[in-house]
Order: sequence, then C-alpha cells, then structure tokens
Amino acid sequence: MTDQESRVNVMQRNAAVRVLVSCEDDDKIGVDLLGKIDNLEVLVYDPNKGIPTEKRHAEILIPPYRSSHRPIPLLKQIAGLRMVQLLSAGADEWAGDVPADVLLSTARGAHAGPVSEWVLSAILCLYRQWPALGEFKREGIWAHRRVSAKTLNSSRVLIVGAGSIGSAVADQLKVFGARSTLVASTARPGIHAPAEIPSLLPDHDIVVITAPLTEQTRGLVDKDFLASMPDGALLVNAGRGKIVDTAALVAELQSKRLRAALDVTDPEPLPEDHPLWQCADVIISPHMARTVPGTNALCYAVAAEQVKAFLAGTTPPNAVRPQLATEND
Repeated sequence: MTDQESRVNVMQRNAAVRVLVSCEDDDKIGVDLLGKIDNLEVLVYDPNKGIPTEKRHAEILIPPYRSSHRPIPLLKQIAGLRMVQLLSAGADEWAGDVPADVLLSTARGAHAGPVSEWVLSAILCLYRQWPALGEFKREGIWAHRRVSAKTLNSSRVLIVGAGSIGSAVADQLKVFGARSTLVASTARPGIHAPAEIPSLLPDHDIVVITAPLTEQTRGLVDKDFLASMPDGALLVNAGRGKIVDTAALVAELQSKRLRAALDVTDPEPLPEDHPLWQCADVIISPHMARTVPGTNALCYAVAAEQVKAFLAGTTPPNAVRPQLATEND
C-alpha cells in the first residue's frame, strides 16, 4: 500500500457516517441520542416525503417510531445505503424490501416491559371479568356474584415465542403464581420446540403469542391449534395478526368456547364491520401494546447500540439474517 492509499484509508475511517432520522416529535429523542455518537452525522428527514437530494448520500436509515413502514418506498432514493435500523421488535414489514447487501437490524429488547405489561393486563381484564362488570355498571346493576371470575394462581400458560417479551411475560406471571411453558423456534434447556405445541395445548389455560411473523409462524394458530385448546381457554396475541387464522378464531369465539385478547389482528386495521368486533369474550386493542410514554426512548437506546456496533465494524446483536424476521421481544 502506498502512502497516498494509506492516507485515503485513514480519511475514510475518520469520515462521519451519515444517518437519516425522522423529523417527527417521537423521534426527536433519537436525533439527540444519536447526535452524541462519535463519527456519526445525523440528517433529519420527513418520512412522508422524498429524501432531499443533499441527504441521499446517507449510509444508515432509521424509520420513524410510529407507522414505521412509511419510508419503505424511499429505500431506492438512498444510493449508498448500508444499514436500516428499525425501532420495532420484528422485521417482517421491512425484510422483503431491504436489499440483500444492506444490513437490517431491529430494536429487539426495547419492548419487553411495555408489551409484557399489556399481556398481563389483558389476562387480568378477562379473568376478573371487567368487560362484563362494565356492562352491569352501565345498567346500574350491583352485580355481586353475577359474574364468575378466575385467578391466575396455578394457571398454566403456554407462551409461543421465547424472546425478551415472552421471557418477560413469564417473569410477570410468576409473581401471580402462574406456571409458564415457553416455546421457541429452536429447543434449548427449559424451552420447547414448535413440534411439541400440539401435545402442550390441551394442558394450558392460556396461550400467549409473542413470536415473530415468519413463514414458519404464519397461520400457526389455525383451526386445529384452536381446537386443541381446552374449553374456556384464553388466547392472547401480542405478536403479529397473521400468525392467527382469523376466521377460525371467530368461529371459536362465536361458539363461546374460547376467549381472546388481541393487540394485533388480520386484517389490520380491523374494518368496522368485521365480525371480531361483535364477538363476546374478546378484547381488542389497536396494535398499541408498546405505546406508553418512554418506549420511543427505549427503542432509540437499543438502536444506538446497534449503530455503534456497526460503526465499530462488528455485527450488531440485533442484526437480521437474510429472509428472516427477528424474534419478537
């Protein structure tokens, strides 16, 4: 290597890497946090508009905290793109659009607290019959002993998805005396394999979905899956809507054999005339399990660590393998 080539390499190593960060309010904390990283230049963009010509030389793109899929059409405008850092736990919305030679990374780990709290609140809401009590309240009825509540103590919970969210759910449930069984894509000590799900379902009162959407999990909760759940069991979906066969679930809910708590649905958003709205013993939240104050800061803190690893020339811990979505938190 000549002296000139050596100087060029040093200049390239010292040149600031440019990252595109959304201009929206929820992303301002990201602008501040990433702006403190050495050798990183923050360029603000509007996810609802095209990337300005003077900013198309950026190497890293971070989609916005809310409705993160919006900048997907902008990928083609960033010629030198080398990394897409998501603020979501899963990568299913982006994995098919990010070029194979561009690193894709997620914010896995940031959502465990908020989402596990939502799961616990949803279970308790239905176990303690709050929807029914709300109806009695509207009618001015003192419903003493008019509803049949259940307790989490000694309940058996099957958690499909043993990432940080699934593990956090198990920890939360343990406080209430519930017994959790975890399933992941690969078996390991204390974690069951997907092939074991059919034999596990009949012995569990609650099934919690925290898995990512992959070709293996798409439609996993189908007619047979639901039929294997015991009468009166509760399905909680905090993963992805397409993991559940909606028509099969509606049929079970209409028969009043099962109950459900859904943060995600298929389709999404759920049309106002969809039969799920009219089903008894189901609560639906509009994909907002993570939406509490401070979650955006948690996401950007994880994103910053992934970007630092990228700048250091190492593979970020949350890097997504080609064609795969990361395991949900």
